[in-house]
Amino acid sequence: MIDKEALGPSRILESPVDVLTTLHSDGKRKWMYPTESKGRYLSKRRIVAWVLVVLYLILPILQLAGRPVVLLDFVHREFALFGLVFYPTDTILMMIFMVGVMLSIVLVTALLGRVWCGWSCPQTVYLEFVFRPLERLIEGPEHVRKRRNEGPRTLDRLWRKAAKQVVFLVISILLSHTFIAYFVGWTSLNSWLQGPPAENWGFFLLTTIVTGLVWFDFAYFREQMCTIACPYARMQSIMLDRDSLIVSYDPGRGEPRAKRSKKALLEESKGLIESKGDCIDCYACVRTCPTGIDIRDGLQMECVTCTQCIDACDHIMDNLAKPRGLIRYTSENQLEGIKTKLIRPRSVIYAMLIILMFSAFTFVLTSRDSYDINVGRAVGEPFAELQDGHISNRLRFRVRNQTANESTFEITSIEPIGTQLRIVGTSPVELLPGEMKRVEVWVLIPKEALSSTSVEGKFRITFSDGHVDEPSFVLLGPNHNQ
Repeated sequence: MIDKEALGPSRILESPVDVLTTLHSDGKRKWMYPTESKGRYLSKRRIVAWVLVVLYLILPILQLAGRPVVLLDFVHREFALFGLVFYPTDTILMMIFMVGVMLSIVLVTALLGRVWCGWSCPQTVYLEFVFRPLERLIEGPEHVRKRRNEGPRTLDRLWRKAAKQVVFLVISILLSHTFIAYFVGWTSLNSWLQGPPAENWGFFLLTTIVTGLVWFDFAYFREQMCTIACPYARMQSIMLDRDSLIVSYDPGRGEPRAKRSKKALLEESKGLIESKGDCIDCYACVRTCPTGIDIRDGLQMECVTCTQCIDACDHIMDNLAKPRGLIRYTSENQLEGIKTKLIRPRSVIYAMLIILMFSAFTFVLTSRDSYDINVGRAVGEPFAELQDGHISNRLRFRVRNQTANESTFEITSIEPIGTQLRIVGTSPVELLPGEMKRVEVWVLIPKEALSSTSVEGKFRITFSDGHVDEPSFVLLGPNHNQ
């Protein structure tokens, strides 16, 4: 048996392999100081990142057909996506869309690996191309920052950290307000900002919470979001296969690795000494990794496919006059000399399911009516007998305008013959784009129209744009034939 007391209050693991790369062997946080490796992939990722940042900031502001390009209004249950507007009645449409998006993510992962994590994920984009560059600008390069952080608390260290946190906080405020604009709209957000906090205390409280979460994530939590919190890394084992594109070290070319000088490399090329692999064990790939892994150990959960190890290794290979690609985009099969298959059962099934989902989405979307109409019975007695011989039913018509234009509508009766309507309120009823209104109507049925306790009523709703709908509803009354 293991003597727990002998282990002490803090168990020291025998091997660092037993813990995450972001933790020390005693379980404490290991702060990452990844060096930036300039290269072709970093330049491309920087362009992609800044395009995404700009899109994130302007999408809530841009208008399309009188609405924000993206609006997720949960309060009013209205969702706008690039000109398409979804309402609570579009549950099936939203479900099909979300399933299609999830299947697309699975297909992209099966083909291109974790390209989302390294190139498009907001965590990577903002950390690597906004917060860390500002940190380097204020506190200096990684080796300087590490030495200063591990040293005594000096005035130089304190003012730099204070300045960095102030800048981080300002950016967090900007990002949090933009995030909230996706849910309330930029117009509402702007009016709230100009008003006193007491009138919109809920908004200011929510903004404060979101700002704090953004600041905590990028100022402190950082890569632990990817290695600990995000479930995507743990799901990759079921989405990847041996043909999936990954960032990998080529052991066939790099091993056996050994540290050696340029002189030793020259002697190897002349056959004067025993040749080693192309890897000179310089640890450039490890120093640049934002999650601290050694890519030479193979595919790992912590790898976010940021390609920094590729740029770092290519730079070393250039200096050694050796071909690039010791670390590269490849697949497990390709590393073993097997041709990578793009078309394979998994990718074909995923693609067919995606086509099916978005075909269903298109069909449901194009067949959706311009107006959503629902007829129901108002609260109260199901019917009443009037002194003039009519039977009254109180109904409630719920009409939603699902077009981008203003409209009006009128309600008339078709069946039974002789039925009269008394509308509560003005007629015609006005509807703004996306607006839903409930209209109460007293339906007066001639007594002779009821041969039993119910009769089917048919109504005509005529809209100003020419659209006509004829809903039916069961009208109730007494049975005078008994």
